Amino acid sequence: MVELLAPARDKRSVSAAINNNADSVYIGITDYNMRANVANIELNDIKDIVKQCHDNNKKLYVCTNTIVTDYQLEKYKKQLNKLEEYDVDALIISDMGMINVANKHSIPLHLSVQANVTNSESLKLYKELGVTRAVLSRELSLEDIKNIRKKSPIEIETFIHGAMCVAVSGRCFLSSYFYDRNANCGECLQPCRQEWKLQSTENKELILSKPEDNSIEKSRLLSPRDMCMIEHIPELIDANIDAFKIEGRARAPDYVSTVTKCYSEAIKLYQDGLWDEYSGELLPKWKNELKSVFNRGFDTGFYFRTPKETSFDNQATYKKVDIGQVTNFYKKINVAEIKLWDTLKVGDTIIIQGNKTGSITEEVSSMQIDGKNVETVADESVGIKLENIVRENDHVYKKVLLDDGGI
Repeated sequence: MVELLAPARDKRSVSAAINNNADSVYIGITDYNMRANVANIELNDIKDIVKQCHDNNKKLYVCTNTIVTDYQLEKYKKQLNKLEEYDVDALIISDMGMINVANKHSIPLHLSVQANVTNSESLKLYKELGVTRAVLSRELSLEDIKNIRKKSPIEIETFIHGAMCVAVSGRCFLSSYFYDRNANCGECLQPCRQEWKLQSTENKELILSKPEDNSIEKSRLLSPRDMCMIEHIPELIDANIDAFKIEGRARAPDYVSTVTKCYSEAIKLYQDGLWDEYSGELLPKWKNELKSVFNRGFDTGFYFRTPKETSFDNQATYKKVDIGQVTNFYKKINVAEIKLWDTLKVGDTIIIQGNKTGSITEEVSSMQIDGKNVETVADESVGIKLENIVRENDHVYKKVLLDDGGI
């Protein structure tokens, strides 16, 4: 059975992954992961998150995959004692020094994609160093992966969805050059996602879009599209890959919820032997759902060819508008009391997110104030009947569809 591994930037995303049938979740801790610019998990919170995952029969992996100095290694040694005590299921590591330090503990070691593994001989060496799983380079084709799988002495993991980097396995120095922010230490500000023009030393310019074309896509020559392999789940499972990884630790809980749900359903459909019967009906549905959340357009990465298409900016089909907060939840009648600071109407779709709730989406079928039905509410408290359980202090957003398919 293949393992589905989902990303999480905070407790809400952890719950979103668990509630949508991820088999495992990976998080980052401050100072030692490749998403230093987003909200990361504090060390003291990991104990509760591990318990939450284990109570739901899920695994928790902790990313510690940056380049580090001697000073940082000393701090890392102290953190490892806590991570071992909290019973995390694996560390995701790329630096050889960190592997050497972590080997003195009982936590399983997974090799990060940052190590850029492209052959089975590397895996044999890493096994001797104590590594039990490796995330293979994104630059490998499916045929390359199949060949490595046949010879690999350890588990292999590959990315199946999410952002692609213009640099080989993320080894990029653009952010350092322009902003003095080291991408290899998790501080990337993604200058590659901007519009660029190419100019020679003779001042000849290659501009890949013209204003009258209104074609932003063609000028983003350093920005590849996102990977999406939902249509190719059968081929990936048949390749005997041990774990499928969703990219997106910088993404919001509704992204985690949507993407995890789609891929878990696709995996189950194939493993139940129903792919040929139902995939024709379900694939369009899954693809529309995946397009609804953050994306830069989709490609299949390097699995079948070298990707050549560049991307627009975010092409999500909706945006979230912050409209309120849950102040109470009456479990017996499944009604949430919500304090609104914006307008909400019957028929609107809301997204409710919280540390335990994760991310749920519901259409508002009815609202009441003081026991009377209302059609529109703004700037006051309202009771809303829900299908799901939510919690006090959960955040409430209105889902607003975008006419142009992007923000």
